Amino acid sequence: MSESSILSSEVMKYYAQVQEANRLMRMGGQLELTRTQELLNRFLPPSAATILDVGGGAGIHAFWLAQRGYNVHLIDAVPRHIEQAAEISKQYPNYPLARMAVGDARQLVYSDDFADSVLLFGPLYHLTERSDRIKALGEAFRVLRPNGVALLVGISRFASTINCLIEGLITDPIFVPIVERDLRDGQHRNPTDDPSYFTTTFWHHPDELRQESEDVGFKVQTILAVEGPARLLKDFKESWQQPEQREWLLNLIRQLESESSLLGFSTHIMVVARKM
Repeated sequence: MSESSILSSEVMKYYAQVQEANRLMRMGGQLELTRTQELLNRFLPPSAATILDVGGGAGIHAFWLAQRGYNVHLIDAVPRHIEQAAEISKQYPNYPLARMAVGDARQLVYSDDFADSVLLFGPLYHLTERSDRIKALGEAFRVLRPNGVALLVGISRFASTINCLIEGLITDPIFVPIVERDLRDGQHRNPTDDPSYFTTTFWHHPDELRQESEDVGFKVQTILAVEGPARLLKDFKESWQQPEQREWLLNLIRQLESESSLLGFSTHIMVVARKM
């Protein structure tokens, strides 16, 4: 399968420019990493279960789960990410992944009812057409065993609006049109070669993410904010580096994580769903 048949040329170019393998370890990504791992701990079945990490990048979650005894299959559409995962795997000789492979979330090479859990932490925003997202969700449903749990993540429709306000970019001639289109139809586009404006993606309204999950047969257990409204905190980076302030912030996010009126403030939104 050719690269272009999985992701657009714009997305492939973006991932050639950025270091996705290290993104969640940097200051800006640590909250996302902490909260994602917290939710994995909360919702995944006991260790030794089989997990499909679809769109799992270079394996930051996959290797973390393998160290906890899970049988993890890592699939990603970007060959560079799988190459990075193969290199990273040398650091964990006692915790190998069951499989690392380039693959398409819309066409998984696994049998029906194969996995105890499926993670979709990237495909739902990299697939900009609804029909493709439905295919990916349908595949996740197909390969999940009955009563298995799927964790399905989208980017909030309002993420760029929040960024625009926090960073004072309301006069930025490039970013303002991006924000306006995000709000209009969720189709995020970067007209420049600057990766700080991200890349071609689709950003969900929380209700839309729930509806797409239900449309393929999933029973939605809950929908949660990953980071919540944390970025609204003045001097967020400074507060995050203080253990007491960091724990206070995490406790606040936990209290607000399922508040439907605030879901859109979170950069990432997670649907927790089951195959009944």
